Amino acid sequence: MATARLTVDLDALADNYRLMRERSGTAQAAAVVKADAYGTGLEQAAQALAKAGCRTFFVAVPDEAVRLKRILPAMQVFVLSGIFDTESAAVLAEAGAVPVLNSPDQISLWASYWKAHGSRRPCAIHVDTGMNRLGLSEAEALAFAERNGRDHAVTPILLVSHLACGDQPDHTLNRMQLSVFQRVRAAFGEIESSLANSAGVFLGPDYHFDLTRPGIALYGGEAVNDVPNPMRPVVKAEARILQIRRVKAGESVSYGASQVMARDSLVAVCGAGYADGWHRAGSGAGVPLRQAVGQGYCGALNGRPVPVVGRVTMDLTMFDVTDVPDAELGRAGWIELFGGTVTLDDAARAAGTIGYELLTSLGARYHRRHVGG
Repeated sequence: MATARLTVDLDALADNYRLMRERSGTAQAAAVVKADAYGTGLEQAAQALAKAGCRTFFVAVPDEAVRLKRILPAMQVFVLSGIFDTESAAVLAEAGAVPVLNSPDQISLWASYWKAHGSRRPCAIHVDTGMNRLGLSEAEALAFAERNGRDHAVTPILLVSHLACGDQPDHTLNRMQLSVFQRVRAAFGEIESSLANSAGVFLGPDYHFDLTRPGIALYGGEAVNDVPNPMRPVVKAEARILQIRRVKAGESVSYGASQVMARDSLVAVCGAGYADGWHRAGSGAGVPLRQAVGQGYCGALNGRPVPVVGRVTMDLTMFDVTDVPDAELGRAGWIELFGGTVTLDDAARAAGTIGYELLTSLGARYHRRHVGG
């Protein structure tokens, strides 16, 4: 029996995909399902997305592509990390997945692999337009386009880049990246192109090109800063109440005695901690972040806010439930961590992080239940 549980709403996931497809206009909408579909379960999430009409998927590493191709062999799967050696090239070739080639060395490796096998398979080309992460520089991409136009060493079917500041619509880097991408795209001629991540979808048609790549928005997270989030919550996290303690005014809670109760209190001890991806930085007291951000995690019990008190520990978190009526408290078995009254991103902000990290950190000890789909 688990002391914490996750409920994954596959119908909400499908609805979010349909909304992103609608917002993508004339472009197709792919789905990014890396990191076990952002912690929701790759197999279950991908099948729900395929049922909703998704035909193109992006993963991070070859092993994820192999898993995905086993359950959805007819779908197109792109691997964002590309290839590293002949072994990884062979894995993708056998799986029928498409590498996103990020450097001249990766391009040469893919070309050499297929030259040795007497045929060619498609690839995608990643150009870095300003993020300075993976990808060819603009100069490398332009040189490759000219050279490959002559010798046809590889067969690119998609040109990809990634926005660094799409979640900040007014950031000047967005337009700068768009300009670089347009220049490189013109040099490649007739090729499908993809620039927009979740945030990029909301930037509008200029960023959509042929294919958008929503990720966090599919799973209910905020894609754009400081605007209402139109996505449905997909994941609800809850921790079991293991014990309710009476703590007198002046007594402390958890390690370090860092939080002293100002009143006689009821404290619910719940079965989720930092070993479960419930970050210690979100503690109610006793961590550096509380000096900068006054409020730590705040859970919910029957829709009522219940703040975390003291430090989050490896397996346990304590919540102040003093203000919950006795009748409700007596029936309560679980406290919501996020996904209902508390949003994913509000919980993440309390820990000084982002929804992406919190969602993908949720560990193996949660009992995962998929509903809908």
